[in-house]
Amino acid sequence: MGSFRGIVLLQPKSMTDSSKKDSSKWYDFSNILAVIMAAFVITMFFSPELKGYVIQGLMKVGLYQPDIPDESIHPKQSNMEDAAFKDQQGNTVQLSDLRGKVVFLNFWATWCPPCIAEMPSINKLHTKYMGNGKVAFLLVDVDGKLELSTAFMKNRRFGLPVYVPVSSVPTAYFSGSMPTTVILDKAGNIVYQHIGAADYNNIKFKEFIDKLAKAKL
Repeated sequence: MGSFRGIVLLQPKSMTDSSKKDSSKWYDFSNILAVIMAAFVITMFFSPELKGYVIQGLMKVGLYQPDIPDESIHPKQSNMEDAAFKDQQGNTVQLSDLRGKVVFLNFWATWCPPCIAEMPSINKLHTKYMGNGKVAFLLVDVDGKLELSTAFMKNRRFGLPVYVPVSSVPTAYFSGSMPTTVILDKAGNIVYQHIGAADYNNIKFKEFIDKLAKAKL
């Protein structure tokens, strides 16, 4: 038994220790970040709300600003094409009824991320001109679901008036892409048209609306 004295018994490195080191690599910062980013992208794909909030964030850093028309450019359309819309109370308004007012006409849907993104800025613009009498807002739900779109506004505490089409809408106003925003001057001319999200609480855009509202018919 004494012959074994001083002999160091070396135990082989266990597979368990090796696997622990390998598995620990999965917990480093870069892998955690990759998992978070993957989850974010997947959620973005399925969540219009999240996509909308991301676009709103980009608006806050100066992106998605509306292009203010050059005053030297003539209106895109000199003769108004009429269309009719209905609100939740069943009241019908035709664009021709709004002659003499600046009309902010927005085509949107509750499931559309860019529509969701720009809605807070439209609400702020609407608040500025509420009671003005010279600017009218028509938020047109292209799905024709008044109850759903009204609930959308109520849940977000927006005071925007919701409408649905009750006649065909000329392609000069809406060709199918959402959101589409059209501004008509007091004579019914299309003086602004934009497809896609935009920050309508933009100072220059409000100045543009002010000039249209002050202009004589």
